[in-house]
Amino acid sequence: MTELRRRQHDQEPACVAESVDPGNQHHAGTAMKDGDEEFDGDEMDKKDGGREDPKGDSDIQEVPTSVDNTPEVLSKALSGLSSRWKNWWIRGILSLAMIGFFFVIIYLGAFVLVLIVFIVQIKCFQEIIMIGYNVYHSYDLPWFRTLSWYFLLCVNYFFYGETVADYFFTLVQREELLRLLMRYHRFISFTMYLAGFCMFVLSLVKKHYRLQFYMFGWTHVTLLIVVTQSHLVIHNLIEGMIWFIVPISMVICNDIMAYMFGFFFGRTPLIKLSPKKTWEGFIGGFFSTVIFGILLAYVLAGYPCFVCPFEYNSVTNSFGVDCEPSELFQLQNYTVPATLRSISGWETVKLYPFQIHSIALSTFASLISPFGGFFASGFKRAFKIKDFANTIPGHGGIMDRFDCQYLMATFVHVYVASFIRGPNPTKLLQQVLFLRPEQQLQFFTLLQDILLKRGVLPAEEQQGAVHQ
Repeated sequence: MTELRRRQHDQEPACVAESVDPGNQHHAGTAMKDGDEEFDGDEMDKKDGGREDPKGDSDIQEVPTSVDNTPEVLSKALSGLSSRWKNWWIRGILSLAMIGFFFVIIYLGAFVLVLIVFIVQIKCFQEIIMIGYNVYHSYDLPWFRTLSWYFLLCVNYFFYGETVADYFFTLVQREELLRLLMRYHRFISFTMYLAGFCMFVLSLVKKHYRLQFYMFGWTHVTLLIVVTQSHLVIHNLIEGMIWFIVPISMVICNDIMAYMFGFFFGRTPLIKLSPKKTWEGFIGGFFSTVIFGILLAYVLAGYPCFVCPFEYNSVTNSFGVDCEPSELFQLQNYTVPATLRSISGWETVKLYPFQIHSIALSTFASLISPFGGFFASGFKRAFKIKDFANTIPGHGGIMDRFDCQYLMATFVHVYVASFIRGPNPTKLLQQVLFLRPEQQLQFFTLLQDILLKRGVLPAEEQQGAVHQ
């Protein structure tokens, strides 16, 4: 027993190594600056009480300081400013650049947006996986990165196969191979995952068991956070570009306005996980986002290219957006409440019903969506890093920009499913066509009887049914 304890004691320190792949994350022991304010993760933990189990961080290796990747031209132009204002200008210029890029991809259409979302998903997955790889790099775990990317492939095949079957049923029916893949889609997905599961079990190595299961869980949590929610983003996009553009723009607006209000007026700290967040920024961002959401919804709701679903046209053999806008995107007269009537002098006002829904979306984007950022801050604090990566100067990694967006996308999907979208006729037809001929005939007869009783079928149809 004594010998066993000695062996366990000897193995634990071996979990911490000195060499780590450099250049991706920030050093744990250095103060991290954002503006003129210094932030030290260890010092913050002491202020909060320092009650964490010291053994809990013994396996977490310190990661090196990231290299400043601000463009040289921009650094020289801002060299005379203080670090606080230099950071402000860098964030502002790069934010405008990203907003400009956002306008460009919107102009390119829904199909390009789907590809961009998929690329962002892969990049976010890579950033989170690389954190685990950098922290535990010394173990040289067998197949860790290979299996991580393999599971990413499996989960994407499962989710996007379901999406293609639901939304592009006409396209699937044109090809025999696609019909077979859709018919046995879940079985194929399970088989693929099962192969990865068996490979993981075969890769288990003595003395590394615990760490390998750590990383197995790490990969699956990452898949849950990144792939599932990016899949919901694409669901929202297929429903209509407006369900993609407006929520994302709301989060961007809230992020910018909260930063601006906090930068100029912030005095009261909001949450310890993000020391630079203030109540002034939080409240200012809320009101700005609600107003911005109502105005943006009014502008976009008048264009069919933004409100129509992204569909496959079997006649032209192409994807596109072309429909008659629903009542949700048609101007309606609303009576102004008495309290506002005396101020504005208006009896009625014309609004799109979608603008009413935009208030709910902007409220979530302002009050709840920031908690996605707080969650990411807690994650980064746990591993003593400042950013997920150094992809965007002044902003960090792609995941640093999309931590709130993913939470927002989930809410939009739930909101549309609960209050906007009805049953999907295409999906129902898909299930009917998979039935045997006699079952399809039975279904047709039952549906005909129900429609006859409701008086939905024309008179000649009723006479034909009676004659039969």
